[in-house]
Amino acid sequence: MKKISVGLTFLALSISAGAIAKPLVIAHRGASGYLPEHTLEAKTLAYAMKPDFIEQDVVMTKDDQLVVLHDHYLDRVTDVAERFPDRARKDGRYYAIDFTLAEIKSLKVTEGFNVNDKGEKVAGFPQRFPMWKSQFTVPTFAEEIELIQGLNKTLGYDIGIYPEIKAPWFHRHEGKDISKAVLKVLKQYGYTTQNDKVYLQCFDANELKRINDILMPEMGMDLKLIQLMAYTDWNETMVYNGDKATPYSYDWMFKPDGMAKVAQYAEGIGPWKPMLVDDKSTQTNIIIKPLMAQAKAAGLKVHPYTFRADEGRIPSYAENFDGMLDVFYNQVKVDGVFTDFPDKAVKFLNKDHKH
Repeated sequence: MKKISVGLTFLALSISAGAIAKPLVIAHRGASGYLPEHTLEAKTLAYAMKPDFIEQDVVMTKDDQLVVLHDHYLDRVTDVAERFPDRARKDGRYYAIDFTLAEIKSLKVTEGFNVNDKGEKVAGFPQRFPMWKSQFTVPTFAEEIELIQGLNKTLGYDIGIYPEIKAPWFHRHEGKDISKAVLKVLKQYGYTTQNDKVYLQCFDANELKRINDILMPEMGMDLKLIQLMAYTDWNETMVYNGDKATPYSYDWMFKPDGMAKVAQYAEGIGPWKPMLVDDKSTQTNIIIKPLMAQAKAAGLKVHPYTFRADEGRIPSYAENFDGMLDVFYNQVKVDGVFTDFPDKAVKFLNKDHKH
C-alpha cells in the first residue's frame, strides 16, 4: 500500500504547488568530469556546483567496512596492482572485499584507466584530470555522508545523497550482507523516511524487493528506492546457482507491464539514455521509446544516466551538451539526470527555469 499512498501524496503536493517540480541534477560519482571519481575532492567540488543530489557507489571491505568505489574491484582507479601484486584473483582483478579498510586507505587513487596491449595505463577520458597527479584516496561511506551533511550545515544548502548498493549478489555470495550494512549507516545518519534527502539505487531487482519488503520494514525505514536498468547481456547483475553465475534477465522490465511491476517495490527507475531516446533519432526527429510513458503511467520517477560533455559523448541527435539536456529535460521530460558535469546541468536548468 505504501507505493499508492506515496503516489497520491505526491499528486496532492504537485497540485498544491500548482507547478511541476524543477527536475533534478544528480552529480554522478561527484564532479567526476573534473576530478577523480568518488574522491572526497570530487564530492566537495560537486557540492559547490549546487546539484540536488550527490551519488555514492558503495562496496564492502574484507573487514566489513563500507567504501565509496564504483567497481567492486580496485584496479581501475588505484595503484593496487603495484602495491599488492600477489593479491589478484584468478581473473586478474583485485577485489575490494579481499582488502581491509587500512589497506584500501593506503592506496593512491587516480582517474579511471584501462591497461592496453603493451601493459600501459591509458586514461578512460584523456581530457580529464591528469593521471597520478596530486593525492587522492578511497573514502568510506560514513566519511562522505559526514562531508555532505557538514557542508549542508556550514553553507545552508540541502543537498541529498544518492547511494548505490553495488553487486549485492556478489557480496552475498562472499558471505556479506551489504544491503543491511548500507541501511544501518543511512539510519545512523538520519536517513529513514521518504521525506529525507536520499534515493537508494541498485541494479539488482531481487535485492531491491528484499530491501523494500523485508529489510526496511524490519529496521523501521521507508526510503525512496530506484531500480537501475541494464540490458541482460551487460552482466550487470548475476544470479548464482552454487558457484555458477548467470546473468539476470532484465527483459521483463521492457514489456508493457514491466514498469507497473517495478512500481510495486520502487519509486523510480534509472535507465540508460538510449532506453528512453532511440539512437536513430535526429535533431529534427526525436524518437522517444515507450519506456518513458510506461514509467510515468506507473507513477515512477525517471533519472537516466550518464550525461557527459566529453568529446565523442554527445549523441548525433544533439548539437552539444546543452542540446542533449534540452532533449531529456524538455522533450522526454525526465525527472532528473546523472551527470559527470553537474555545473553544466545546473546552469542549463537555471537558465531554462528563469520564467
